[in-house]
Amino acid sequence: MRRAAALAFIPLLAAVAIAGCGSSSSSQSAAAAPTDSYKSVTVTGAFGKAPTVTIPKETGTGALLTKTLIQGSGAKLTSTEGMIGNYVAYDWSGKTSKLLGSSYTQGAPSLFVGSLLPGLETALVGQKVGSRVLAVIPPAQAFGSTGNSTEGIGANDTLVFVVDMNSTFNTASVPGKQATSGGGTLPTVIAPAANSTAGPTIKIPAKVNPPKTLQVKTLIKGAGAVVKKGDDIAVQYNGYIWRTGKSFQSSWTTTGPFTTVIGEGQVIPGWDTGLVGQTVGSRVMLVIPPVDGYGSAGSSQAGIKGTDTLVFAVDILAAT
Repeated sequence: MRRAAALAFIPLLAAVAIAGCGSSSSSQSAAAAPTDSYKSVTVTGAFGKAPTVTIPKETGTGALLTKTLIQGSGAKLTSTEGMIGNYVAYDWSGKTSKLLGSSYTQGAPSLFVGSLLPGLETALVGQKVGSRVLAVIPPAQAFGSTGNSTEGIGANDTLVFVVDMNSTFNTASVPGKQATSGGGTLPTVIAPAANSTAGPTIKIPAKVNPPKTLQVKTLIKGAGAVVKKGDDIAVQYNGYIWRTGKSFQSSWTTTGPFTTVIGEGQVIPGWDTGLVGQTVGSRVMLVIPPVDGYGSAGSSQAGIKGTDTLVFAVDILAAT
């Protein structure tokens, strides 16, 4: 549950969803016209190291160009998976270009899960883990005719990505069976049926007052890395209001996987406290009193009062 504004441009690109249809290509996606300048983009460097990208000093023209620069040997990325990888991104405007972002300089790879630019989806889905992929994306398959004024991307600008594909992860839910479902004076988390994409549901105990302090219960203990303060995490979640016994939002049925920096105030305090120290692959129940949720102001848009305790079932899909 994010309290801050929507992600800025670079996290949007660094935390993009691998969702929907699309296929990748190891060559240009359409026959090049004689004036096609996209094919003049060159990339050098080793996988896992910051690439050197040379963009010609002429106006970018051409159809979507995708190229496998280094062929990986891992499994192919599917349209239902997320990915962890490194990237550089450039804005190519007229005869000039500028760096938009680079995970190499941030010191950690990025999560690719969330909304995806159509051209980037085409470039990545179907590629093998361990591959380095170039995508030169025309405006129509990037931000369209509106561009992105926040980042200074014009309506006619081309985007250039180089992506190193490190690993993939399932976005439906975490694996394994629940060792516990909670219960007693705490809510009960009901695991979804096998092969369901709906996610778990929560039953609030009848005639029981909610706890006054944050409660954290690990239902499935994941075998992945420990989530640290400052990590980017990808999760699926279902959130309930104790008072009503009803869900007010479920990423499984609405938004899809959610990404955020954890432990640094980008989400409600109960998430920051309850998820740091958990392991990737875990399912966690959070029972969050108002002070660790939306405070006395509540959230009228979600139907949350200032006195409401919230209950979440959170699947930690990935962290970096």
